[in-house]
Amino acid sequence: MHKVIDIFPTPVYITKRGTDLTSSEMEDIKGLIEKEKWREKKSLEENELIKRTEDGTYIFDTKLDGIKKFCEEHIDTYVNEVISPKNPELDFYITQSWLNWLQPGRMHPIHSHLNSIISGIFYVSTVEGDAVQFYDINTNAKTRINIEPGKTNFWNVSQQSLDITNNVLILFPSWIGHGVRHNASTTTDRVSISFNVFVKGPIGEYHDLSRLNL
Repeated sequence: MHKVIDIFPTPVYITKRGTDLTSSEMEDIKGLIEKEKWREKKSLEENELIKRTEDGTYIFDTKLDGIKKFCEEHIDTYVNEVISPKNPELDFYITQSWLNWLQPGRMHPIHSHLNSIISGIFYVSTVEGDAVQFYDINTNAKTRINIEPGKTNFWNVSQQSLDITNNVLILFPSWIGHGVRHNASTTTDRVSISFNVFVKGPIGEYHDLSRLNL
């Protein structure tokens, strides 16, 4: 008789908004796509690009209040259930927020988010079979002795996929690597809103010299 248990799991929070985007939200997103300056970021492979808003990296400050409110409600739940801070007066707030636009054939390479505690992605437009990949940051350490598995399982893989559809929100620790594969559609753009979350208030303790007032 034996069992295998998980230790130090990585929390990935997923939920879906119960209502579709309103006409006003769709117009705001369409306007961002048409009017914003776009930064094209090359991946390791030639001509594989992710477009994201360059100037509009605080879009929740001026537009899309309904989506922002939905995200903030679930950030509160994530904080309470996952981080469970000792100080209930800490204020977790959205810092930057921006639009990602992947046309057919394009992809978003592996990356993580700096200067952030929680990151989130709200999916506006997806295609059939879409998924986001999460990557184990300990892969390099684990494969210093590289025994190739004959059968993959939860413990020996270096990445995990999470299916995504329209109106889905995912929240995760900002340090985890993530990305999406090529947009396999020939007609539909993949559009998402990404954002980062930081905290205001005192963290750490005086007695161990870790106190920080943010």
